[in-house]
Amino acid sequence: MVLDRGPLRLLRRGGPVSGLAGLLAGRVPPAAYRWHAAYDVSEVRRSVEHAGWRLAHVDGWTHPTRAETLEALGEALALPGWWGRNLDALADCLRDLDTDRTVVLWDGWGPLAREDGRVFGIILRLLTDSGLAVLLRGDGPEVHVPDLD
Repeated sequence: MVLDRGPLRLLRRGGPVSGLAGLLAGRVPPAAYRWHAAYDVSEVRRSVEHAGWRLAHVDGWTHPTRAETLEALGEALALPGWWGRNLDALADCLRDLDTDRTVVLWDGWGPLAREDGRVFGIILRLLTDSGLAVLLRGDGPEVHVPDLD
């Protein structure tokens, strides 16, 4: 049975790579990005881990407040149980955390950004300043980060 008579597409090393593949290949630097892909979290995790990276998923739809977001970040990043669950403690823990090759997929970031833009901005800055790649997925207010699509 022949499924496709078209030519086989070859992927060449060193060619342009964009989106998540570019990030995981090291062609796109870790930073904060808007990401519009609708992949299931398990599919994203599989791709990220296959590339030798770690995925930390934060579900902002079910954790929309400052306290809930901090709790969800602590769980996703496997912060120690004794961490203080506040912005200063997050900053301290991120300094001690191995953030190399870690992607934070923040689904539903919009509710916190709308409710408390200042806190959202601080959290985003703390995450990116520590070297994490942060993918903001879902609707939210205008933020000045590039798209990763």
